[in-house]
Amino acid sequence: MTVTFFRRKPGHLLFPGRRLCGEVVVADIGIPAAVLDDIAPRQWVNGPALWPLPRPHHESHKYTRGHAVIVAGAGMTGAARLAARGARRVGAGLVTIAAPSDAVPIIAADAPGALTAMLDDFDALVADPRRNAFLIGPGSGRGAETQARVAAALRAGKACLLDADALERPPPHGGNVLLTPHDGEFARMFPDLGGDRLARARAAARVSGCAVLLKGADTVIAAPDGRAVINDDAPADLATAGSGDVLAGMAVGLMAQGLPAFDAGCAAAWLQGAAAQRAGRGLIAEDLPAALPQVLAELDERSRHPARLPCRDDDRKIMRARRP
Repeated sequence: MTVTFFRRKPGHLLFPGRRLCGEVVVADIGIPAAVLDDIAPRQWVNGPALWPLPRPHHESHKYTRGHAVIVAGAGMTGAARLAARGARRVGAGLVTIAAPSDAVPIIAADAPGALTAMLDDFDALVADPRRNAFLIGPGSGRGAETQARVAAALRAGKACLLDADALERPPPHGGNVLLTPHDGEFARMFPDLGGDRLARARAAARVSGCAVLLKGADTVIAAPDGRAVINDDAPADLATAGSGDVLAGMAVGLMAQGLPAFDAGCAAAWLQGAAAQRAGRGLIAEDLPAALPQVLAELDERSRHPARLPCRDDDRKIMRARRP
C-alpha cells in the first residue's frame, strides 16, 4: 500500500511506479481543494470529465457526424479494416477506406458498412470538403508515397491522425494533428528527446505543434500548450495485435465528429481501456469495437444521472481545473 496526500502524483500512474505502489490511498490531511487554483496543474488522470463526447441529436444525419478516411495498404489490409470498425463504432457518420485497386475487393468483402475508394486518386479524396478527417499509416507502407499523402491532407486543412508507417518524421506545420507512436516509433521521430514518458510526450508535442499520444501501459497524451493526461484504465489484455489500429480508428472517428486532436486522443485512449475491461481476458482487437456500445451507454447513463455515479476526487479536480 502507498499512502499519499491531497491528490495522486504522476509517479503513482507512470511505470515503474504504478507497479510498485500496490494500493494507492489518498489521505485527507486538511489541505483545502482551493490550493489547486494556486498549483494550476497541467496534468490529469484521464477520464470522461476531461473531454466532451460527441452525441447525435434528433436532426443529425450521416454527413453531420463526420466523414473519416482511412488510408490502407495493399498487403496489411487488416489494420485499416480494424481502424474502420473503431471509427464507425465511436460515431463517425461515414468511413471510407482508400486502398490500392487490388486490395479494394478484400476490404469491401469484410467491411460492408465502410465505403471504399481507389487510392490512386488521392487528390480527389482530399478535395471533397465532406471528408474532414484522415487516418494515414496503418498498413499503408513507409516511404515517399505515404509522406506525400500526409502532406496533401495537411495542405487541404484536414484533421489528421498519423500512425504506424506515417510516423517517419513530424509534419512540418503542426495543426489539428494527432501523432500516435509507440516507444520505438517515438524514438525514430524524436531521437533527441529524453526524460520520463510524461516529459518526452510533452516535449514532442511542443516541438512538433501536434497532439501526441505516446502508447503504452501508461499511455500519455500531450498537447502543444503543455497540457498532459495519463491514462490508467488500460488492462494488460490490450497487448495484442491490432489494438493500436482500433485506437487510431476511434480517435480519427472522434476527430471527424469535431473533437480537437488532443481531446480525441484522450477520449479514444480511455474508451479503448473501458472496452477492453468489458471484453475481459482473451480479448482480440475485433472485440474492442463490439464492446464500445456498452461503454457509451454507461457514459450516457452517467450524464443523465450523475448522482448515481459519484465522481472520484480526480474527476472533481479535472472539472474545477477546466472552469474558465
